Amino acid sequence: MRTVKFEMLRPSEILKEKERCSVVYFPIGPLEWHGPHLPLGMDPLNAQAVATKLAEKTGGVVLPTFYWGTERERSPEMLKDIGFKGDEWIKGMDFPANTMKSFYAVEDVFGVAVREYLRLLTEQGYKLIVIVNGHGASNHIHTLERLAAEFTAETSSTVYYTITTFLESGMQDFGHATKMETSIMGYLHPECVDVSELPHKGSDIRNIDYAVVDHESFIGTPNEKRTVIHDPREYDPEVGKKIVEYSVDLIAQKIQDLINRQK
Repeated sequence: MRTVKFEMLRPSEILKEKERCSVVYFPIGPLEWHGPHLPLGMDPLNAQAVATKLAEKTGGVVLPTFYWGTERERSPEMLKDIGFKGDEWIKGMDFPANTMKSFYAVEDVFGVAVREYLRLLTEQGYKLIVIVNGHGASNHIHTLERLAAEFTAETSSTVYYTITTFLESGMQDFGHATKMETSIMGYLHPECVDVSELPHKGSDIRNIDYAVVDHESFIGTPNEKRTVIHDPREYDPEVGKKIVEYSVDLIAQKIQDLINRQK
């Protein structure tokens, strides 16, 4: 199978593929704390894998992954739902008990950097630029969506934004470093997962101790103990594989529609 990695291709190969299918994938996500059991590259590694599978499925090439992203401070209400007092200053998933900080860029600097990437890609003449985002912060997402809309309106390129992960009906685990993300990484990079870094199975995982947080806590419906519901110690690589394949199929349908409109 041909490589889709932009950095591995010669100019003639890049130009030939652009002539055949003028699509470039731009995977992005920060190096961010994902509990002690997952790698800091969870988000960008997921974005990279999805972008690669999309290019193999639809055509086009994949840029080197952009290991950048931004986050904002948590609101007092969300902090209380997670288990804090509510008056702490906490950005993203950088909880006080973590052993190291995430690599969060300042929001405006992040926006400028992404803008420059997009400008360079439009200069390359790509008809379709696909931002594949692995990070769930609202301000991070809004920045990417805004830039995608702006470049689509003001240049000859279409910039399409997508998140990496979609869940089938009935699956509710959109948490941070919980069972879903652990299952995805267990499928993509099993060598990077070690749930023995968490408390022994059967004991609770407090959100504030490990910065492992359920979707329910993020939307204001945590359990009383402020502990993890979707237990990462019960992760299943087969479930991760199913999630990734389902997501790729959904995104690929949209990309193919956009490609067809260009013909």
